[in-house]
Amino acid sequence: MDNFSCWYQNINDENKKYPIEEILYRCPETGNLLEVVHDIDALKSYSPEYWKDKFDSRYRKQSWPYGSGVWGKKEWVVPFIEDKNIVSMYEGGTNLFWAERYGKQIGVEDLWIKMCGNSHTGSFKDLGMTVLVSCVKQLIDNGKDIKAVACASTGDTSAALSAYCAAAGLKSIVFLPKNKVSVAQLVQPLANGATVLSIDSDFDGCMKIVQEVCKKNNIYLANSINSLRIEGQKTISIELCQQFNWEIPDWIIIPGGNLGNISALGKGFLMLKEIGLINKLPRLVCAQAENANPLYLSFLKDFNSFEPVVAKTTLANAIQIGDPVSIEKAIKILKTFDGIVEQSSEDELASSTAKVDLTGTFNCPHTGVAISAFEKLVKKNIIKSDEKVVIISTAHGLKFVDSKINYHMENLKGISNTFSNLPIEVDNSFDKVMKVLESEL
Repeated sequence: MDNFSCWYQNINDENKKYPIEEILYRCPETGNLLEVVHDIDALKSYSPEYWKDKFDSRYRKQSWPYGSGVWGKKEWVVPFIEDKNIVSMYEGGTNLFWAERYGKQIGVEDLWIKMCGNSHTGSFKDLGMTVLVSCVKQLIDNGKDIKAVACASTGDTSAALSAYCAAAGLKSIVFLPKNKVSVAQLVQPLANGATVLSIDSDFDGCMKIVQEVCKKNNIYLANSINSLRIEGQKTISIELCQQFNWEIPDWIIIPGGNLGNISALGKGFLMLKEIGLINKLPRLVCAQAENANPLYLSFLKDFNSFEPVVAKTTLANAIQIGDPVSIEKAIKILKTFDGIVEQSSEDELASSTAKVDLTGTFNCPHTGVAISAFEKLVKKNIIKSDEKVVIISTAHGLKFVDSKINYHMENLKGISNTFSNLPIEVDNSFDKVMKVLESEL
């Protein structure tokens, strides 16, 4: 097979290109964000059917590392990495759940939830982190001096980074906003041996510090400003099409905080179309919490301007971000895909999460933001009843049991508790148990 190649490129100037083997996060000449660009002509020298057959033949097979949902698409992701340096935990290949019962309640029966939380560390962040940590191993193998890998995080990124670094034998450093992540999210990097710094700030403050730290100390930056992460995350798009036998959904809805995810989603579909595996693009929706909604506010102004906000506390704490680093990429993708940005209040996201859980899922509050956005767009008749819709569930609900328990115990202020389900205390008596059950059945 041909030697496929990729490189870094300024997102606003295709003439500014840089070797993929360098350590770069922004364009050294302009400071703009970078993206990984592939030699599409080389990839197109093979037919669309060739790529479909190759991806399908690898999918979920035990031929390491190609059974991974990410590494099965290696030629489209990071072809320069040698297999010996790949750090994989069989990420991807997550359940595309037909939400038939919930869809019927809303009036859209062709509704699917992509359960990205059914992954090694419980979130879609694994898709990008397997690529980034593998790249670090390759860079070190190439002679680069990298002492550690670091990230700012609201929880899920730190879990993925620490796990993959532990598997690779690399040092990880995590910057978390103090008292703003769940216990389940905090314990993951601790258990994986990361150096965890609890900063008295929010995510945006942690992000500023980690970027400064990484500039001066041979510490590699793992946040989604690093475009290598996007290469792994874009495989969600490829996998979705693969699971639908290469058909395209009409709509895909994804929650957005730092906005690397919406950027990656769009990039995957653009690559599929350019190489010829699909012939149309879906419409994309980015869903934000009302308490952290800078992209939504920009959308209301047709993206003519963007101003960061000070993010307020939200149950969807992983997207509690007011100054997203991938804003330029996100706006560019949304314009290309005729995209929409919708927001959800705290009551809306909590109620939507609980409502869909009653049909058999167990979703994170960030997925609740996307579900609430879906319901709003159906009510506005923007999403039609006969259209195929995919909601991206970004993390497993078990990482957010505190918010779920507080919802069902009705401990959350300003939340309507419409779907709360309190445990029923009953004396140790058969007759009293039966009396309760008779009222429930």
